[in-house]
Amino acid sequence: MSVLSGKKVLLGISGGIAAYKTASLVRLFIKAGAQVQVIMTPASKDFVTPLTLATLSKNPVYSTFYDETSEEESVKSEAQWNNHVELGLWADLMLIAPATANTLSKMAKGNCDNLLIATYLSAKCPVYFAPAMDLDMYKHPSTLSSFESLQQYGNIMIPAESGELASGLSGEGRMAEPENIIAFLEKDIESKLPLKGKKILITAGPTYEAIDPVRFIGNHSSGKMGYEIAKAATQLGATVTLISGPSHLMLGQTSINLIRVTSAQEMYDACHLYYNSVDVAICAAAVADYRPKNVATQKIKKTDSEFVIELEKTQDILASLGKIKQKQFLIGFALETENEIENAKLKIQKKNLDLIVLNSLQDEGAGFGKSTNKITFIDKDFKIDPKPLKSKELVAFDILEKVISHYEKNS
Repeated sequence: MSVLSGKKVLLGISGGIAAYKTASLVRLFIKAGAQVQVIMTPASKDFVTPLTLATLSKNPVYSTFYDETSEEESVKSEAQWNNHVELGLWADLMLIAPATANTLSKMAKGNCDNLLIATYLSAKCPVYFAPAMDLDMYKHPSTLSSFESLQQYGNIMIPAESGELASGLSGEGRMAEPENIIAFLEKDIESKLPLKGKKILITAGPTYEAIDPVRFIGNHSSGKMGYEIAKAATQLGATVTLISGPSHLMLGQTSINLIRVTSAQEMYDACHLYYNSVDVAICAAAVADYRPKNVATQKIKKTDSEFVIELEKTQDILASLGKIKQKQFLIGFALETENEIENAKLKIQKKNLDLIVLNSLQDEGAGFGKSTNKITFIDKDFKIDPKPLKSKELVAFDILEKVISHYEKNS
């Protein structure tokens, strides 16, 4: 899956012949899973139509501060105002392609005379620009000065390619091909992801402990919290192995190494298979503490009015990982109903954890089968960090922020 998936991309198009390539560029962004909003300079509409780009992006295309919908120019309601500040804040990244010599000069000098430049000056996200112009223009000192100024401001240049130019000359100045622009963006974004190069092991879901071929002992865990952590860790650049007990959930991300297990013993074995090779282990699974001592080979018939199942303890996965921990940052979960803080602190010590994520069933909106969670972090120094009720997707990023902070402190 592309790192552009889910990204909000603001594509600025200025008035050069290379603007015709932006139709392909928009399609590639959409194919990668990005959302695209297009802003055009008035001159760019001579080379590619707003209708084409609106159709491909599935969003309206903006080119002026006001929509030209009123018959009388003096009547401009608030609803017709195209807010450049909102556009700039909306984006995860902004790309200006093609970036002509004129537009680059305006960007470098802050000459704000159109919606594209106003949005650029309002953007809080990373800004990329792909120059496109003729050979001599590309090498002119004023253009080189614009390149230097823009990069000093923190903008990222996607270098022009060499080839046949609109003038008939051949040389440097041709806008990078859409496929190469996408590849450049993906590589640059990946290199800056905070968990790039980290290997993370995550457990999720319940375990089912067989009574006979039909029945089992289990719990109400859906696995959603662990699955959200796995997806978020992948977005942040980590290489993820997810060991999941029985769950109806689907990942939709082929980059995650998904290992499906059923019992606590199977999860134990899978965790120990991968643990030595990972940097981080996040044990979010609700593993059974006990299992039937004897599993019937045939379905048990309903005969007596009472039926007794003898149970034995399962192996404690989290404690076993803490016992052999070397370089790993080990995170456990605690679901408590009473004496929550005290019990969580004991678990940190007994299981040699670096961090515990505490859930309380006393908190409305937390627990099994919910789309939300309310957690409290407790680290190995017993520092307590409570969080408000959030979606499990946002909780996942809170957990991974603790992982990122750990490595930043120890870098």
